[in-house]
Amino acid sequence: YEKCYLSPEKELIESEAQQGLENTKEEYGVVRPRSQDSGALTAEALGVGADPDAQIPQTEDLQEFDRAPAGMRGDPLEPCRSTSEMSEPHQSPILWHCPDGSFVKRIMVQGQGLDKPKGGSQCQVLVSGLPPGVGLPEGWTELTMGSGPWRDSPWGEILEKCLETMCSGEQAELMLPGGAEPPALINLASFTPGKDSRELSVRGEEELASEERQLLDAKRIILHANLAACQLQLGQPTLAAQSCDRVLERDPRHVKALYRRGVARAAFGELDGAAADLRRVLELEPGNRAAREELGRVVIRGREQDAGLARGLRKMFS
Repeated sequence: YEKCYLSPEKELIESEAQQGLENTKEEYGVVRPRSQDSGALTAEALGVGADPDAQIPQTEDLQEFDRAPAGMRGDPLEPCRSTSEMSEPHQSPILWHCPDGSFVKRIMVQGQGLDKPKGGSQCQVLVSGLPPGVGLPEGWTELTMGSGPWRDSPWGEILEKCLETMCSGEQAELMLPGGAEPPALINLASFTPGKDSRELSVRGEEELASEERQLLDAKRIILHANLAACQLQLGQPTLAAQSCDRVLERDPRHVKALYRRGVARAAFGELDGAAADLRRVLELEPGNRAAREELGRVVIRGREQDAGLARGLRKMFS
């Protein structure tokens, strides 16, 4: 072709059109290298038709167009992820701290369901990474919650606590506070339901009820004895005597209740009953000085009361 020259106006128009075309290509992710010679003339400017072969997009350009929708316009292109990668989010480890501070659990694979092992559950467990000589089996084994020699060692107690927090299929790392020992890997494959504390035999219920009754009675004795002392300080001897009665119904040899009831009875004038309670205290504790002094005062009051009654009778019959 013979070299031609354009007027400055036409050359400016062609330059703006070329720049707009390049911006459009950049927007859709197709970036062509710009010509080194910005002043080169196009075939259209020369009035010559474009080469048909040049209108066919190159293979690299087609690949760029195919990948362009994968990312944001104008952003660097990223490879597409498979459907399985997009549907399954990455699970990062979860740290769980035991409330009593005995261990830390890093959950690597979360379990299924909400149930957890309890007393009597038979657990299929894979344990690895324990220190040597701790008395716990390595590899797959069956552990029964709440029973077995494996619970006797400190690591056994911690392992049982950890299993009580795990669900079926859970995998976790068991770590001691401060990183004193390397973490142990715990894999709980499955477990049996076990027994709930409410599912007791008749004999078990009776034994538990008896133990609870004894514990409750002991607490009631302490509470009523202390209540009687407070009622005496508040000047309520009648209520104090009633509180002592509740204590002595459960424990007739309760020295403090006997003494306080004797003081209360003496306060509202029941001297014979007061003397009987105080003498009982001295039988159980002969060296009780407070009871001995209180009994002396009660005896003196009793003699004075008898003397006054005698004087009244003499006046009545004189």
